[in-house]
Amino acid sequence: MNDLCADIGYKSVNHYGEQLCGDHVDVVEQGDNSIVIVLADGLGSGVKASILSTLTSKIISTMMSEGLSIEDCVSTIAATLPICSVRGVAYSTFTIINIIDNQTAELIQYDNPKIILFRDGKYYDYPTTEINIDGKKILRSSIKLKEDDIFVAMSDGCPHAGIGSAFNFGWKREDIASFLEPLSIVGYTAKTLSTILVDECNKLYGGQPGDDATACVVRIRKRVPMNMLFGPPSNRDDCNRMMSLFFSKEGKHIVCGGTTSSIAAKFLGKPLKASLNFERSDVPPIAEIEGVDLVTEGVITVNKVVEYAKDYLKNNESYEQWSYKRDGASLIARLLFEEATDINFFVGRAINPAHQNPDLPINFSIKMNLVEELSKCLRQMGKRVKVSYF
Repeated sequence: MNDLCADIGYKSVNHYGEQLCGDHVDVVEQGDNSIVIVLADGLGSGVKASILSTLTSKIISTMMSEGLSIEDCVSTIAATLPICSVRGVAYSTFTIINIIDNQTAELIQYDNPKIILFRDGKYYDYPTTEINIDGKKILRSSIKLKEDDIFVAMSDGCPHAGIGSAFNFGWKREDIASFLEPLSIVGYTAKTLSTILVDECNKLYGGQPGDDATACVVRIRKRVPMNMLFGPPSNRDDCNRMMSLFFSKEGKHIVCGGTTSSIAAKFLGKPLKASLNFERSDVPPIAEIEGVDLVTEGVITVNKVVEYAKDYLKNNESYEQWSYKRDGASLIARLLFEEATDINFFVGRAINPAHQNPDLPINFSIKMNLVEELSKCLRQMGKRVKVSYF
């Protein structure tokens, strides 16, 4: 078993004037190391397209995750979903990326733009085999995975961007590959790459997309562990046990909270160096302890990280804030969202006397809720998360 994993991110813009997107992405895990990703593009736009693409992606991802063949999936789709009575064409096109044991990617493509693959920072022209299932021409590929491979799947709203305005014949697949190639070596997350691509499509449409445009990026990377300590234990006698477990873990170490950082500094026998340098008004300044990668304030900082995490899963608009700033929340966001793949939370249940002030909007349950919300968001990002309470 290798130590690779798949970082998956996607973003869509709706057809101008439509509230629902006619494209749909579904991700289903098969155990710890295998994943089925389906991008479906429903016929037309709006409600009808949304229903067709959602059904298509749900049926395919569920059947494939249960081990059924692509032939069975396509036959089921053909028998289940209607064909357009006006145009007499397919209900929904689809792209499937099946990651098997983090070693092989099986690509199955029907009428969507062909997946773009970057390997070693360059466009890679992978082999495809054409098969025919129920009269439908399907492209199939099997690719042995390498670290830093990047797969870009998209709906036809991406290459159609700019037709008749920026470009005579749209933004061709080879042009999209040229646009993304220099970005493939920067180290951006899959979510950020998909956001950059879809935002560029939206610009080419002049902010009024003539079709739903969706990009789904899968980035193959090595596993990176990360450890975050938040709050002192409810029993003071557990301090040393909590600290020894925390610092014995492989990977970087983040300590959140004033009392928590004092306990960590005492355990390490190093001074806690506080800072009064406010990077921004709504996030308290960070501190330093030798042997700790990042030391921040507790509840206010973590609450900001949760805000960033929720936005990251939606439109990723806050990326411009946390991607370069040096405040505690931005630094935690970069470590957890971009760097880490496996995150261990060590959460103390001690009740902070300062939080019992009725004038403060902070209490014990809010602190626990923050941990739960952040863990939930990180799992939705595809991270492995373990929470230990003390």
